[in-house]
Amino acid sequence: MTGLQTLLLGIPWMDPNWLLDHFHTEFVWVSLVIVFIECGLLFPFLPGDTLLFAFGLFLATDELNLTSGPNWLELIIGIAAFVVAAFLGNVAGYEIGRAIGHPVRRHDGRIVKKVYIDRTVEFFEKHGSSALVIGRFVPFVRTYVTLVAGVSEMPRVKFWFWSLVGAALWVTTLVCAGFFLGSAFPGLGSKLDLVILGLLAVSVVPVGYEWWKHSRQEATS
Repeated sequence: MTGLQTLLLGIPWMDPNWLLDHFHTEFVWVSLVIVFIECGLLFPFLPGDTLLFAFGLFLATDELNLTSGPNWLELIIGIAAFVVAAFLGNVAGYEIGRAIGHPVRRHDGRIVKKVYIDRTVEFFEKHGSSALVIGRFVPFVRTYVTLVAGVSEMPRVKFWFWSLVGAALWVTTLVCAGFFLGSAFPGLGSKLDLVILGLLAVSVVPVGYEWWKHSRQEATS
């Protein structure tokens, strides 16, 4: 693993290249489990975005082959599998929220932190159903928004619909980005650490700015 990825991630199995080297085609199954956990089991510090992007990139550069068929077929199969994993993760998070109930709003632990839940509640209340779509692209919110939807007892059918829409858009966007960029720039795989840095900047910096702005508004009010 590169020095940059060590600095950013700190854990080898959070590096897509490490996973591919160690698990080969099983990389897909490991990635599906990670996406499921990140989307529903309250572990926000997982590399869902980078794994989806890397999956598309590995397909495009033939570092990963799921079938003996063409790459576009593997792309469709992979997208469908990750959409299912993300959706089922959301359903799990929603059901946990409904089962735990409102006391979770007052909980402040090492993994389920109150500040993350509070921010997600604000995000959910501001955006409503679309939060399940928009929140897919926002770290932390992606993990906790389904929990909040369960706690607020959002109707299940409505939750399922918007969660599926969000899962499909999130997975398709990132996997296709990796696939088409990998097809256009085959050497991109050797610079995956820079791609990870870029994804982190795109996803985390705007969220950090919003949190900072919100804190400033609270301090001046």
